[in-house]
Amino acid sequence: MDSHPLFQPFHLKSLELKNRIVMAPMTRSFSPGGVPTSDVADYYARRAQGEIGLILSEGTVVNRPASSSDPNIPRFYGEKPLLGWKGVIDRVHAADGVMAPQLWHMGVVVPHASGWLPPGPFEGPSGLVEPGKTGGVAMSEADIAETIRAFAQAAWDAKALGFNAVELHGAHGYLIDQYFWHPTNQRTDGYGGKCLIERSRFAKELILAVRKAVGQDFAIILRISQWKLQDYTARLVTTPQEMEAWLLPLADAGVDIFHCSQRRFWDPEFAGSDLNFAGWVKKMAGKPTITVGSVGLSGDFLDAFKGESSTPRSLDELLRRFDRGDFDLVAVGRPLLADAQWPRKIREGRSSELQGFTKNALATLS
Repeated sequence: MDSHPLFQPFHLKSLELKNRIVMAPMTRSFSPGGVPTSDVADYYARRAQGEIGLILSEGTVVNRPASSSDPNIPRFYGEKPLLGWKGVIDRVHAADGVMAPQLWHMGVVVPHASGWLPPGPFEGPSGLVEPGKTGGVAMSEADIAETIRAFAQAAWDAKALGFNAVELHGAHGYLIDQYFWHPTNQRTDGYGGKCLIERSRFAKELILAVRKAVGQDFAIILRISQWKLQDYTARLVTTPQEMEAWLLPLADAGVDIFHCSQRRFWDPEFAGSDLNFAGWVKKMAGKPTITVGSVGLSGDFLDAFKGESSTPRSLDELLRRFDRGDFDLVAVGRPLLADAQWPRKIREGRSSELQGFTKNALATLS
């Protein structure tokens, strides 16, 4: 497998990757009080030692009173959390790894099962947690400006700490995506609108601010999706032309790579073609893309996180699409929770040693 394109380098701005395998961001909630511990650093260092090309951190929240619903999700602001992240990136670099934090604001979400609540109300474009249901407050224009500044500051801090890029979480029905999605964005001012282009203003201004903060040579990744946690069948765009009109302004604002999340990477995005989400985004936006969605394991990843086990899956279909040039990078989730050595085993052809996934992998930072 050493000669296969999946194990060839990838270079773009601040990213110098040894291969095309990306560790997908996966929420772990092992950072008490929002501070990444030495165990978190060890967890990511083990993945770097396993030869992952690019590690994307779990979602780490920006400096807003209610950016998080969970006290054990890491923060990317404040002296102690940033010191914790410095320990993480130093350990990853010592293991010859490359890493980007995923910067996150959850928006309006359902309160955590523990009953913990943030110091302020959940905030979003219209205060809606799902279509027709209020779960927080509508953001004022001042709130919007402060949130954009918080993302820009977090990106600046990431670069200053030594991270190799940043990813902005614009998918799955969280804050940025809540602005994209009309059922959760019912605003009548300049941050709303019936047209997706109009509802993209928040994301565009945020990307512009992040680009200004990190400079032109630092890579910015934007994670996007059609599906939402509130509605797995939701679609922001229904044609390639709508996709192009949505994404080109975001690319022009500063996105270098689009991380295209779908539940199953092999599902076609539009009728009449077998191109998946990442394939169409690359074609329409003209930027490199990351594909993701049930790579390397059977079963849907959402079912897996509900406790269902999975077994190793052939990579033949993934490699066929990669050879065809549909996408540039491949994000892997559950296999890397179960086995930090997954990329090395794939490269060395040790398929008989690949492990399945069980819910036990969620219980520890193994």
